[in-house]
Amino acid sequence: MKQQLSELFHRRYACHAFEPGRAVAGADLEFILEAGRLSPSSFGLEHWKFLVVQSPELKQALQAACFQQQQVGSAGAVIVILAKLAELQPDSSYVRKLMEREYPAEQRAQALDNYRSFHAATDVRAWSVSQCHIAAANMMLAATAVGLDSCAIGGFLPDQVKQILDIDPAQYEVALILPVGHCAEKPHEKRRLPLAELVEYR
Repeated sequence: MKQQLSELFHRRYACHAFEPGRAVAGADLEFILEAGRLSPSSFGLEHWKFLVVQSPELKQALQAACFQQQQVGSAGAVIVILAKLAELQPDSSYVRKLMEREYPAEQRAQALDNYRSFHAATDVRAWSVSQCHIAAANMMLAATAVGLDSCAIGGFLPDQVKQILDIDPAQYEVALILPVGHCAEKPHEKRRLPLAELVEYR
């Protein structure tokens, strides 16, 4: 398993041009979405919602909102990862439901108090978006595992994306756009800094 995971990490590639018109198999797409669903999240609040865009017209509109990055328009599917906002309010029915799932009854009141204090002290929008990036990483690895490629798109115009997809800005922020499909280009050798430049032990 360790070797298999290592191979997937080395093989994962940020694809910048997909084979246009080539769809993503439903079973593969579900596998990728399931990897996102099973991702860890702060307070167990599952901050994400996944919008799967397969319409050619919508993909082209999203490409325009992503500074014309061609991988958005050519991908077999584009997963728009939305970060929850309103549902993360401490007294929302959503938070209470998930707190009941995560914490035993005798710990729940304290957990909710802790969350209320955290929520008041943090940038909730940025926090929710960062949690969605955890799910995105797992989804990209899952795509690699089924022989597909992906590309994490952080360069987009949020207001335009929300308008195109009719997203309520009070409910969600656009966290990331993830095109998935069959890459039309040959992957280059993975280039990364060595661990010696990145790790410090204390």
